[in-house]
Amino acid sequence: MVKRDYYEILGISRTAGESEIKKAYRALAVKYHPDKNPGDPHAEERFKECAEAYAVLSDPQKRSAYDRFGHSAVGAGAGFDPGFGNIEDIFDMFGFGDMFGRRTRRRSSVQRGADLRYDIEITLEDAAEGKDEKLNIPRLETCETCEGSGAESGTHPEDCMTCGGSGQTTYQQGFFSVMRTCANCGGKGKVIRNPCRTCRGQGRVEKEKSLEIKIPAGVDTGSRLRVSGEGESGVNGGPPGDLFVVIHIKEHEMFERQGANLYSAVPVTFAQAALGAEINVKTLDGEEELKIPAGTQTGTVFRIKSKGLPALDGRGRGDLFVAVTLITPKTLTKEQRKLLEQLAEIEDTEFNDESFMDKVRNIFS
Repeated sequence: MVKRDYYEILGISRTAGESEIKKAYRALAVKYHPDKNPGDPHAEERFKECAEAYAVLSDPQKRSAYDRFGHSAVGAGAGFDPGFGNIEDIFDMFGFGDMFGRRTRRRSSVQRGADLRYDIEITLEDAAEGKDEKLNIPRLETCETCEGSGAESGTHPEDCMTCGGSGQTTYQQGFFSVMRTCANCGGKGKVIRNPCRTCRGQGRVEKEKSLEIKIPAGVDTGSRLRVSGEGESGVNGGPPGDLFVVIHIKEHEMFERQGANLYSAVPVTFAQAALGAEINVKTLDGEEELKIPAGTQTGTVFRIKSKGLPALDGRGRGDLFVAVTLITPKTLTKEQRKLLEQLAEIEDTEFNDESFMDKVRNIFS
């Protein structure tokens, strides 16, 4: 089943701001909440769909990944999670905890690590053969000193005294109990009295990770390789993000590429074009013999099968198309000039022949 566009689900433009996204989601969440639509599976599906869309678009990192890569970057395969354990979690963030007779609980502070993008440039030959590439990726990793807790060795994060560990504080407004994120702990429900000296209480430190990836044959500019679990480390035990390697192919001095096919040009002399010849042309696999028939005109294109690039899916290989370009020498030896002058006299006689001119007239009459 094809997933709908998140912006379309919430009914907002792709340039919508944070407040507009939140407002749109709030209205839809109230409209399709299961407690207001008991026994309606369509409403429940719409509710979940809206929650997923909001979870992605309200998070700057997830939204950026979605805008660039679409559902492939934020779907189940990429590890994105709306972040809501159940319906209560969704309404807690808007202060709706008691609206439908539910008691709220603290949302988990576990967060998935951010996805990373790494751009790499390779040669056309590398794209044809595939290669193993070593990368050095700067990223945030779990602090080994505190094992991600952010607290100094021998200590632990403590429950926040302001919210009692719930991560939220309650304010009474008329008939409603409004839940707000605790300002003291930032919604985590925990505070660190003695921050880890290595990570300064963040639970993660910046490091450079060396890893080797396999670039498959047939990649093109814009191809994306996903390396699962090699993004940044998660927060509070959350899963790591993914690494997306974006391929760029260097411009080649001889070949132009269109999909799996290659295009090049080869120079031939007047004698070779007129009399015919066998010449060697360069391919990505070395030289290949090409037969030039007698009377070949400049611009004629010859096809050499299976000398292009392999298809990325492994099904066959493209072709090489070679265009013939006639070379006109800039300088001539005395012998060359004499021979060409004799040829010119012969051509002049042929072209002024009455029967020849009659043929020309017949063509245009």
